[in-house]
Amino acid sequence: MATVIVPAHNEATVIRQCLDSLVNQAGLDTLIVACNGCTDDTALLVRTHYPQAICLDIATPSKVNALNEAEQYITSWPVFYIDADTRLSPDAIQVISTAMQDGKTLLAAPEPVIDTRLSSWSVRQFYRVWLQLPYIRDGVVATCSYVISQAGHQRFTRFPSVINDDGFVRCQFERGERRNIPGAQIFISAPRNLSSLIKIKTRARLGNQQLAAAKLCTCAEKKPYSRILREKLFSREAVPVLIYLAITLVIRVRAAWQYRNVQTYQWEKDQTSRTTAAGE
Repeated sequence: MATVIVPAHNEATVIRQCLDSLVNQAGLDTLIVACNGCTDDTALLVRTHYPQAICLDIATPSKVNALNEAEQYITSWPVFYIDADTRLSPDAIQVISTAMQDGKTLLAAPEPVIDTRLSSWSVRQFYRVWLQLPYIRDGVVATCSYVISQAGHQRFTRFPSVINDDGFVRCQFERGERRNIPGAQIFISAPRNLSSLIKIKTRARLGNQQLAAAKLCTCAEKKPYSRILREKLFSREAVPVLIYLAITLVIRVRAAWQYRNVQTYQWEKDQTSRTTAAGE
């Protein structure tokens, strides 16, 4: 049996699709929705339509604070941390929980299925390359979710005040201790335009810079991006790779500029993907 935590900040347009994918799953013990700083009717929707869920209505708009508050209600392990604008495939909770019983997998995630059908051409090219990178494909990255075993959670006591909670969690584990689980999927809607893509990727890079500066990562990992991308430049993937590199350069510049004022950072959120659920 597993506990599921869904942090939610103004997610009224998408949260029902997320929760509908969770409530009837085998292996679900406790469902906690940690509404935080909401100015819409997210909490009302949860309480009205999902009485089986524990609905927290937290005044502070902070994802990591919401996670810390929600963890007080954990009843079973592993714990699934699922973003409110995603959906899990049927039986994903059971499949992942069973896979983690080997005791070797301390951090897991479903395999990401990113829907780019409504995205612009440049966004599609970016994801075309990004999703082929080995580190992204199987390293508990790009899933908007993660699953921690009870033994794994002993690596830290509380979520620190950081931008990138999933990055913080991931870098507490060695490569052999974490993996994506075949047979379990999470459906994610990609940003529809380039501006929104740059926003969320800048936030991720900024969060990683913050983690590195604070020395919060215990397990560093080298990513052979340069070699892989150089090889693709001399293949049929040349145009998508050039687009990817150009977008990545913009992200790096924006993140470096924003890092100078990281203490007053205002969370950048993609609103374009929140009108429909990701397609299976």
